[in-house]
Amino acid sequence: MIISLLFSEPILFFAIFIALIISISFHEFFHVFTARLLGDRTGEYAGRLTLNPLVHLDPFGTIAILLIGFGWGKPAPFNPYNLKNQRYGPALVALGGPTSNLILIIIFGIILKILYPFFGPESYLTIFLQVLVTFNGVLMVFNLIPIPPLDGSHILEGVLGSRFSRFTNFLNAYGPRILFIAIFASLILNIPIFGYIIYPIVNFISGILGIPLLF
Repeated sequence: MIISLLFSEPILFFAIFIALIISISFHEFFHVFTARLLGDRTGEYAGRLTLNPLVHLDPFGTIAILLIGFGWGKPAPFNPYNLKNQRYGPALVALGGPTSNLILIIIFGIILKILYPFFGPESYLTIFLQVLVTFNGVLMVFNLIPIPPLDGSHILEGVLGSRFSRFTNFLNAYGPRILFIAIFASLILNIPIFGYIIYPIVNFISGILGIPLLF
């Protein structure tokens, strides 16, 4: 668990904690920003159109990430009926979160690629940048899994449309339970169920960028 690093590897712990704050805040901000671009100001009126982490981080969700490796931020509020594109608008708002993580991967990945030869693998800056890229890769891929309430489920619903409403209704009804059971089983059985999905993709991204990741 991440919290165990506090005493064994405190530098790594604080690097992960800061990366967590940056990544989740940017992720939720981008949901609100995307909704604003599409015509909905619900999140803006709620004070969420900001990068201030205090309005985006959920205390319990943050603690959960540190304790068990899974957690959440405060859901970004938006009204789908205010969106200019009623058909694909909600899916685009959902896609905004993972897109923000991809943007951070590219930005910090380029910085890491430039600085790595000068600072080497042992410097605090290198470790921090590696953590940022890795954490954003994990957050992006995990949220694209099409199980409610993850962003991927809303993207899938937008792509499938009303023709597959029975299937999407089933997902919306049972998806959270399926996700909870999968997370619970992963923790109890010590099997990285989501890791089998996430890390091959994250490593693929690492290969494209040509940068080493930390985990």
